[in-house]
Amino acid sequence: MAFVVSYVVKAFRQPIIIGYILAGVIAAFVIETGFINLESSREIINIFSHFGIAFLLFIVGLHLNPKIIKEIGTSSLLIGFAQMVLTFIFGFFVASQLLGFDVINASYIAIALMFSSTIITMKLLSDKRHLDSLYGKMSIGILIIQDLVAVSALMFISSISNGTNFSSFVLKGFLGGGGLIALLFLVGFFILPRVTKNIAKSQELLFLFSICWCFIIAALFSYFGFSIEIGALVAGVVLSISPYSTEISSKVRPLRDFFLIIFFIILGFNFPTSNLMPIFKSAIILSLFVLTFKPLILMSLMALFGYTKRNNFLVGTTLAQISEFSLILIILALSVHGALLEPNILPIITLTMIMTITISTYMIIYSRRFYEKAYRFVSFFEKKKIKKTRKIKKEYDAILFGYNRIGFSILRSLRKIKKNYLVVDFNPDTIESLTKFKIPCIYGDVYDVELLKELPLDKIKLAVSTLPDFETNFLLIESIRVVNPDAIIIVRAHQIKEALDLYKKGASYVLTPHFLGGEYVAQMIESDNLSPEKYFEEKNKHVKTLRKMMETGHEHPEVTGD
Repeated sequence: MAFVVSYVVKAFRQPIIIGYILAGVIAAFVIETGFINLESSREIINIFSHFGIAFLLFIVGLHLNPKIIKEIGTSSLLIGFAQMVLTFIFGFFVASQLLGFDVINASYIAIALMFSSTIITMKLLSDKRHLDSLYGKMSIGILIIQDLVAVSALMFISSISNGTNFSSFVLKGFLGGGGLIALLFLVGFFILPRVTKNIAKSQELLFLFSICWCFIIAALFSYFGFSIEIGALVAGVVLSISPYSTEISSKVRPLRDFFLIIFFIILGFNFPTSNLMPIFKSAIILSLFVLTFKPLILMSLMALFGYTKRNNFLVGTTLAQISEFSLILIILALSVHGALLEPNILPIITLTMIMTITISTYMIIYSRRFYEKAYRFVSFFEKKKIKKTRKIKKEYDAILFGYNRIGFSILRSLRKIKKNYLVVDFNPDTIESLTKFKIPCIYGDVYDVELLKELPLDKIKLAVSTLPDFETNFLLIESIRVVNPDAIIIVRAHQIKEALDLYKKGASYVLTPHFLGGEYVAQMIESDNLSPEKYFEEKNKHVKTLRKMMETGHEHPEVTGD
């Protein structure tokens, strides 16, 4: 049933997770008819679903290496925290005043609305090849902040129980849980690296050790009164320090997928089949809040930090759903103090997740079209003074669109040949950095037609775009060729078909980084043959370039997927 429903869901370009839940809902209807009886299997199926959550959180923990906190930009950090605070405040108001929930239930609903789906967002951004775009990096940075807060919320919930007073909570949660985590991190830093180095020689042993570590830490947390899910999460975070964390994650993922399928089916399976109107009503209101107010909150915060209206819009629509963490949080809350929570709260959040993921998936896939429709409205979410302070000369020999890792080398070449150049970038942090180095630059988005009209495109001899977005480069070529047929235009593409289309449109050269890297290595092998001295020279040149890039703030953070 899960396969058939998921196959249909996938045909509509929806995440398969929705298929799992719908399969569970359909199964519930079938069982009610008496055609199938699963009562004798219910207990073991529920145990399997707990394994699914534990494995999911274990893998989430494997990707939450403490080092990534350094790689999150200040903007993402502040925007992420502010978005969660504002979403909680407005979400609490909606849940308490419009839906009539009490303080405790409204608080849990508001917390559930704060988080966006890391799994769905990462998958869709990866499919669109937008992980290395500015809005992609901002979205991922915000998601990491949300995940860290979600982890803290899960630990908070698991450390309290019915009738727990504040002093016992502090003793158990902060001192007990904190001490246990501190001890595990000491083990992770000083003992695990030596152990995993020896174990990693055998792939089978590495896999078995990973599962063993996950279960031992989960059982340890359970023994001290926490949930096994939190134990699995902490086990993953501690193991993330290991250099083999990526390999472990890839080995455990198939196991996680199997148990997670059962978890989401059971989630749908427990969906009430009677008295649905109040659930649907509440879910629709919460979904409208997530799909409208949450993007508005994000766009407003992005505007305050000086980002362009297009990036503000794309970040807002990309994160317009609730997370799988939201479901886990509510399930954990029900298990800890279910007597204080209404039984309908889980199906309401489940249905809200289905609705928001379904609609936001199309919003992400067709984000360009949505932006073109909402172009005038989103102009409100951009600082007006940016355009007023923009100073553009009448003539430039070359314009570089996008100062990223590729743009660094191109800019260096432009300075060597002593040409009059300009850098255009839509990241305010980049513009601030370039200004410090007295590099002529302006803040702007190439997809903004108004900006292209302001630039002296009819006078330039060279235009280089390092931006990965196909539609943006297509528009740039079109705008330049109308007024300047002889200009040299260099753009970037990831796919062969896109590169050929850009050539047809009038590009002088299309940069394909993945293929060029292979070509360069091939030329090195042909020219340098097997001479260690020549490769040593290449290495020294490359190290010098990389160090210069790091000095100007260019890094290669793991979290972007670039």
